[in-house]
Amino acid sequence: MTNPRYVAAIEVSSSKVIGAVGKIFPDGKLNVIATAEEKCVECVRFGIVQNVEETATRIARIISQLERNHEVEPRRITGVFIGLSGRSMRSISAEVSLTLPEETVIDARIVEELRDKAVSKAIDSSLEVIDAVPRSYTIGKNVTKEPTGNVGSSIKATYDLIACRPQLKRNLGRTGLTDRFGIHIKGYIVTALATGALIPNDSEKRLGCMLVDMGAETTTVTIYKDGNLQYFATLPLGSRNITRDITSLNLLEESAEDIKIQSGNAIAGNSNAALNIHGVDLQEISNIIVARAEEIVVNIMEQVAYAGFKDSDLPGGIILIGGGAQLNNMAELMRRTCKLPVHPGQLPSNYISFSGKTPSPEAYEVISVLYAGATHSDAECLSMPRAEMVPPTGTIPDNPGEEPQTPGEKGKEKKPKQPSKLSIFMKRLSKALTPEPEDEESSDLME
Repeated sequence: MTNPRYVAAIEVSSSKVIGAVGKIFPDGKLNVIATAEEKCVECVRFGIVQNVEETATRIARIISQLERNHEVEPRRITGVFIGLSGRSMRSISAEVSLTLPEETVIDARIVEELRDKAVSKAIDSSLEVIDAVPRSYTIGKNVTKEPTGNVGSSIKATYDLIACRPQLKRNLGRTGLTDRFGIHIKGYIVTALATGALIPNDSEKRLGCMLVDMGAETTTVTIYKDGNLQYFATLPLGSRNITRDITSLNLLEESAEDIKIQSGNAIAGNSNAALNIHGVDLQEISNIIVARAEEIVVNIMEQVAYAGFKDSDLPGGIILIGGGAQLNNMAELMRRTCKLPVHPGQLPSNYISFSGKTPSPEAYEVISVLYAGATHSDAECLSMPRAEMVPPTGTIPDNPGEEPQTPGEKGKEKKPKQPSKLSIFMKRLSKALTPEPEDEESSDLME
């Protein structure tokens, strides 16, 4: 059996940095062997790195945690795939066409030329195109999903151009992954496309479904129909909005977050009991959480109309992922609002397996990025450290004049011997030929 490749990924979200390492096998199956996370609430806003130094420190700790895993050690992470997400991430529809000589067989070169034409189309100058996702192709009068091999004199395609502010990638580069840590970026992957390719199944995407990724400060909505991406938007709303609303009751954000996680509910309860937490009336907290949760759900459901669909066009339902989706009864609130089937997203067990403990749903995004990078590239992200050249037992020792140690003498205390004249001469010669060392600069965090 061919040895698996080791791959690594980093996802920088608005509330934490998450890393993952896995082994990808020739049959396309990914075994996730390690995950690690660090909170970074004040370092990143809406998916964009604000504090470069603090974010770099957290990434360094993530890398260190991953490398200490028993299935990773003694390997070192030398490359990573980076997941891209953030408030500025969106899709822009683009139609392009090519006129061909009569009866031309469409090949990969023509399809690539069509894609390049779509990417080069003029869009908002403040945005950078990250990817171009085809919805459908038309060859002559025939619509197809797979143009290669078809014959025609013209080809037309509709693409979703995935774009974001250049600052999103630029600030990630400023964390110094390569310069400071010696870790090369193997590729940027749009997180929403990675989760959309992995979590909704083929039947759901063909019928029509909506994948909702609720984060701390943003919520990403992707809509699929007829097996293809039809809509992609990022909303500047997330579970941290709920936490901040609770702080209006004179609570620190840390306490508000704990209350939301432990006692929060997206649907109002029927209890009128006068309970309090940290001296604050629980009913008042409930009212705040319900109001904001309802606002978030209403904004999510409006995306169906913005995409040009009705609820009935999405019989595949709504798939919920992300940390914000873990709020009690969030899925039920969405179900009552839209009358569509709603269920939590799951990683497909036929493609993904885990060594040891299964990661929390908040790691689904970075695992999706890991899988996308592993299956769309042949990159190797980990390497073994170079072994030091140590002479085998019984060979000539480093110091001339010293007797070689035999296996039976290993571990025995030996009387120190006086250095021989040859040894003294060699040391003096070595010292005379070696230049004085310069002041060493502080070493990098990672080799």
